[in-house]
Parts: sequence; C-alpha cells; structure tokens
Amino acid sequence: MDKYLEYNKAAWNESIPIHEKSAFYDVAGFKAGKKMMLMPFELDEVGDVRGKSLLHLQCHFGMDTLTWGRRGAKVTGVDFSEDAISLARKLSKETGIKGEFICSDIYELQETHQNKYDIVYTSGGVLCWLPDLNKWGKIIAHFLKPGGFFYIMEGHPFMMVFDNSKTATQLNVANSYFHRTAPTRWEPDSDYADPAAITSYGSYEWTHSLGDIINGLIGAGLKIEFLHEHTAIFYKVFPFMTRGKDGFWHLEGDKLPLVFSLKAVKVKTSREKS
Repeated sequence: MDKYLEYNKAAWNESIPIHEKSAFYDVAGFKAGKKMMLMPFELDEVGDVRGKSLLHLQCHFGMDTLTWGRRGAKVTGVDFSEDAISLARKLSKETGIKGEFICSDIYELQETHQNKYDIVYTSGGVLCWLPDLNKWGKIIAHFLKPGGFFYIMEGHPFMMVFDNSKTATQLNVANSYFHRTAPTRWEPDSDYADPAAITSYGSYEWTHSLGDIINGLIGAGLKIEFLHEHTAIFYKVFPFMTRGKDGFWHLEGDKLPLVFSLKAVKVKTSREKS
C-alpha cells in the first residue's frame, strides 16, 4: 500500500498551490470571514461546538477545520500532505483562529498523538483515499471520548458507479459499487478546483460501499445515530449538472443521492456512566 499512498501524497502536495489560488476555495474570502466550505445541514447536524474539542481527519489545508474553530471549537487537523499542513498553519496564523495541525497518515496517528476528543469529524472526498475502513473505524473510536461522536459528510458511494467523464451526457453505469483490495488508477487530468490546471499526477483510489462505511464504524463499537442522504453536492461531479440557487450542484429532478451524512456515538460503558 505504501507506494499508492506515497504517490497520492505527492499528488496532493502538487495540488496545494493550485487550490490556494482557486476560486473554488476562495482563500481570500475565507480570510475575510465570507467563505465557508461546510454544507448548511452540517451546522445543524453537528450542532453547537463551542468549547468542544474536535479532531478533523484528512483536513486538507484546514479551511473546514478553522471554520469549526471560528464557531468556537478547539480544533486539531490531520493530513498526510506536508504542503497542506504548512498552508493550514499559515491560515491559522493569518486569521487568528487557533488550531493545531499535525502532518501524519491517519493510520499512523495513534503512534504519535494521544489526545481524546468530543468530536471526530471528516468530510468531502476523503474515503476514496483509504484502503481499509475497518482500521479507519477503530482509529475514530480510539480518539473519541466516551459519549463523544463521529460525524461525516461525504459523496454518496452510489453516485460513483456512473460515468463522470467530461464527455458524459447522461447517467450510465461505468464503475463497480463494491470494494476491491487493489485501487483504481486514474490518469492525470485537470484539477477539480481549477479545470484550467492540468496536473502531472493521477491518483490511486478505493471504492467503498455504504455498507462498508457503516460496518467499519459498527465494528469499532460505535452506535449509528443517523444516516441522511442529500440531493445536492459541493462540486460538479457530472458535466450535465446544474448549480442551484443554494450554490450547490444538482441533477435534473434530484433523482439520486449525491451526498450522505452520518453521526455515530461512542457509547459510555456502565462504569463510565456511574
């Protein structure tokens, strides 16, 4: 697996200057307090975070992390890209939003980081970079305090079975829904945040079904509190999508789930309750 993860890390390092300058991320707007990457329903589903400790796994360059910090959480972000973490620390300093940022593969985080958190959070295009969701679930459970919760907002895995190439004109099944040990190799293409920027790296990605995701969390001892499915998404997945008045991307008729959100709780033991 190391060769795939190292390749992907190099690809993400290459993307950082592209993303920092892109209209998609609008870093200047974020610094001015006008830009927020979170979906509106995330604020409602996560709830009040003031005074709570929050660990953001796969945080990229920290805009979501710092958004939760701006809302009063004590935030820690983790990402395996050195350049992403460097930019996250820079944003924290420039905005005055306190946050700790750790450069680590999340599979190795337990070796160097011992804190426990009220909330573990992750969102937006993260699971395809992980080869093993059973181990992922155990990592989440490890870092949660008893009674704490995990929250994820992510692209719906069912959406990903359809052809999303630049020439696609309708929904045609092109990819398997089910997980395989070997990743899918994607060739270099334009960057999602800036279509004019052509990258020199492709990617290696893993598919995970909704069952894989849920069972990875249940297997780690977490209790699923809710699973919600949504018809709008944060980026243009298919070339024939349209942008709604809400600012997010939709398919005609909102016929498919494009995003899911899930909350899972680390239940206190009888000893911890007493």
